[in-house]
Amino acid sequence: MASLALVLLAATGCDSTPRQADAKPSAAPTATPVARVCAAPEAGPAKAPKGAITVDPGVVGDLEKKTKKNPPDTTFWLEPGKHRLEPDRYAQVIPKKGNRYLGAPGAVLDGGKKNQYAFGGDAPNVTIRYLTVQHFNAPHDEGVVNHDSADGWVIEHATIQYNSAAGLMAGARQQVRASCLRENGQYGMNAYKGNGRLTGLVIEGNEIVGNNTGDWERKREGCGCTGGVKFWAVNGADVRGNWVHDNRGTGLWADTNNNDFRIEKNVIEGNDGAALIYETSYNAVIRNNMIRRNNWVEGRRQAKDGDNFPFATLYVSESGGEPRVRARTDKIEIYGNVLENNWSGITLWENADRFCNSPANTSSGDCTLLVKSTDRCAKPAIAKPPLYADCRWKTQRVDIHDNRFVLDKSVVKCTEKCDRMAVLANFGTYPDWSPYKGEKVAEAITRKQGNRWHDNTYVGAWKFVAQDTSQVITSHRWQGTSFRQDAGSTFRARAGG
Repeated sequence: MASLALVLLAATGCDSTPRQADAKPSAAPTATPVARVCAAPEAGPAKAPKGAITVDPGVVGDLEKKTKKNPPDTTFWLEPGKHRLEPDRYAQVIPKKGNRYLGAPGAVLDGGKKNQYAFGGDAPNVTIRYLTVQHFNAPHDEGVVNHDSADGWVIEHATIQYNSAAGLMAGARQQVRASCLRENGQYGMNAYKGNGRLTGLVIEGNEIVGNNTGDWERKREGCGCTGGVKFWAVNGADVRGNWVHDNRGTGLWADTNNNDFRIEKNVIEGNDGAALIYETSYNAVIRNNMIRRNNWVEGRRQAKDGDNFPFATLYVSESGGEPRVRARTDKIEIYGNVLENNWSGITLWENADRFCNSPANTSSGDCTLLVKSTDRCAKPAIAKPPLYADCRWKTQRVDIHDNRFVLDKSVVKCTEKCDRMAVLANFGTYPDWSPYKGEKVAEAITRKQGNRWHDNTYVGAWKFVAQDTSQVITSHRWQGTSFRQDAGSTFRARAGG
């Protein structure tokens, strides 16, 4: 891992020195990614380590049987070749606490499109290294490796590919490093733990490519059920040094009550949808990433359909800094990134009709981290403090600075609607008892909730959207007395000029 980390840092031009509170942000990434894990996976041990149990690919179900027979903390070495489970759809490996599974060069665990799951159960601290896991047929929203979201798993130098649904699920303190998550049907990883909050997740140095082969957003319009990685209610995540590219849909998507994220030193490029969505969540640092050529497919589709919403490549939706929710930061800070030739830039959005206990809340049944019970967010109490504020996921305390935004429309092949930077909300109308009707939320997100752009560099013909979709304005007005954004920023009309 040390050598991989050094290669990634050299490729992105990022300084590994911790940033001091008053220091200038480090230089943003500029070079081509080299975390080509899928093309050149690191090979596992050619011989069985001392004390390891050897697993024979010629014996169907050998891995299941030997796992069941041996005690916890056993190491298993899978010989080269294609390993298969019993042909039953529910056949799977159920590890015991502390088990380690090591693949020899060429070791593949293949589900044959018959088995649903590869590794399941609730045993903690399981390790999977150097193993390819492929052709499993998990149901929608479920996963193949760590199917039951057990805690403390480590997945390193693995290739998890060509499975339906999610290649991986996640438990607390899970570490996924230097692995290839490729062309899975729904997600590369679905970070979801149904029976409790998922804490302390590390995703580092992976290649996450070509996922959502099933194109689920078209099959179930508005499902929000795809991505290179999808995060649900994760408290504490470090996502760094990954190459997230060419996924059908969003690259990274944090959705519903996530908190305390650091998303740094990644290369996120060529995804059909947004590079990153941070939705109904809290407190994050997004820094020193290279974000390029994202959102061409979905952004172009929406523009062609006549939609005037500023569909962005970095989309902050009903998310913000909240000092009352414990984290390593008390805001959303976006700095030191390069956003180059994406379909639009950063949109800060808040749906006036979306709040805890509203029928318009697509995260149905969930309330904010400040109000545990949805029943409290009802009239008449919701119309007064503290519930008036606390029943909303608010886009607030977002600090966007020292980024470089580059747009060449001839590269993106667009004439309009791909050039937007935005902070806005809709006109509140629903439900009839809502205290957020009218322009209240739009006014708040634009002028009263501490959302701020400053000290950025713009190259290209950028436009800005403020308060609502009808106000598409120039940089001069964006910086002027009406909105007072981008103080200290510079604007250049075109690249190379």
